[in-house]
Amino acid sequence: MEKNYEDIPGTYVFDADRSREGYHLNMFCISMRQAKNREAMKEDPEAYLAKYPMTAEQRQAVRDRDWNRLLELGGNIYYTSKLAAFDGITFQDLAAMMTGVSREEYRDMMLNGGRSIEGNRYKSEWEKS
Repeated sequence: MEKNYEDIPGTYVFDADRSREGYHLNMFCISMRQAKNREAMKEDPEAYLAKYPMTAEQRQAVRDRDWNRLLELGGNIYYTSKLAAFDGITFQDLAAMMTGVSREEYRDMMLNGGRSIEGNRYKSEWEKS
C-alpha cells in the first residue's frame, strides 16, 4: 500500500515498514562502530557482508556505496552514515553527495534555510507542469 508521504521527492521516510525491510542492512552498518568489525570489513568485505542476511539488492547497494538506494532499501541515514565514516566520508559530504551538489553548495543551502519547497513538495506536482 502506497503511503501519502511516498509522494515527497527525494525522500524515503524511515517508517515501520522500512525499519523491518532494512533491519539486517542497518545492523551491518552500525557494526562499523567497532574497530574489530571495520578491520574484518577491510580484510574481506564479501565474507563480512555474508554475516548479515541482507537482500541481494541491499548487498549491491553496499558494494556500490549507493547512498540513496540504501535508504530506499530500508537503511536509516544515521546507520548508513557509519558505513560512510568507514570510507572516510563526513556526514556533511555524505549529505552533499546524496543531494547531488558540492560540499560548499550543500553547506550554503543549509545555511540559507535548506532546499526551496518550490517544485519539491510532491512528485505529483511534476506531472502537472
